[in-house]
Amino acid sequence: MRVMPSATPEAAGAPARPDAAAAAAALRLSFCGLDFASPIVLLSGCVGFGEEYTRVEGFSNRDAGAVVLKGTTGKPRLGNPPHRIYETPAGMLNAIGLQNPGVEHVVGTVLPQLDFSETRFIANVCGSTIEEYVEVTRRFDQSPIDAMEINISCPNVREGGVAFGNYPEMSAQVVAACRRATRKPLITKLSPNQTDIRENARRCIEAGTDALAVINTVMGMAIDVSTRRPVIGNVQGGLSGPAIKPIALLKVHQVYEVAGPHKVPIIGQGGIVSATDAIEFLIAGASAVGVGTALFYDPLVCRRINDGIAEYLRAQGLKNVTQLVGTLRTGRDIEDCACSG
Repeated sequence: MRVMPSATPEAAGAPARPDAAAAAAALRLSFCGLDFASPIVLLSGCVGFGEEYTRVEGFSNRDAGAVVLKGTTGKPRLGNPPHRIYETPAGMLNAIGLQNPGVEHVVGTVLPQLDFSETRFIANVCGSTIEEYVEVTRRFDQSPIDAMEINISCPNVREGGVAFGNYPEMSAQVVAACRRATRKPLITKLSPNQTDIRENARRCIEAGTDALAVINTVMGMAIDVSTRRPVIGNVQGGLSGPAIKPIALLKVHQVYEVAGPHKVPIIGQGGIVSATDAIEFLIAGASAVGVGTALFYDPLVCRRINDGIAEYLRAQGLKNVTQLVGTLRTGRDIEDCACSG
């Protein structure tokens, strides 16, 4: 695999400017014991298996603290029938269906081609049964992967993921089983399509998760009025992009109320396209921020987000991004209702 040049001046042979060095230091953090060069995490399903965007001139995995690889199951999957992608106002519907070559191929062929000096790589563990989650987790445990994200909340797969992610007891069972299969950091990806995300977060923490990813995509659909049929072959798909940002922000804040006291970090995600978006998620309680859909139309957005966060920290007199996490000033308790009229 061709290694892209580093985004840092010193990697190009030039001494770092004091302001550049300070900005780089301000973005560094520890996440589940892993050193991240940036709070940005590239999200699963948006960057393939870590190599797709390296073909884009100017892109570098070094601009992200971590890259989450495509969802991986025990055996290869073909995914859902077409159509599998549909652009919506301020977002995108996807129903890929976890198409992937299976864990043996990923561990044996894909991982050896990745440059682990560029960034941290996180596997995305998927399954239709608890036994499959354990099988995939155990196989990645024997690999050089840095951490694992347990995907219990994929809204475009008919079996397994939806049910596991929407019921706290089932979520906890999956996490506990995966916890017994590895000593690597586990990140549980929570669904917004459930009654009480706080209860689910609490149960996953008790079951042994090291971190939480909040949120996965929101269930949605689109209709072709000329045929009166669903646009997506799977009927439903996951809505991502700026349209879901307000939902994601609230869910991050709610989960932080549970995870914060336990020092369990959160990857906040859902509609982040700018530094301001990322900063909002950090203030709401996220320790890191996920970028996904924005990459489809702006592959170099990570560098701009990093620069914007660093400038905001400087202007606020903060030396490190961790000082921003969970600093939301509500002034009162937040009600789980909306009032109108």
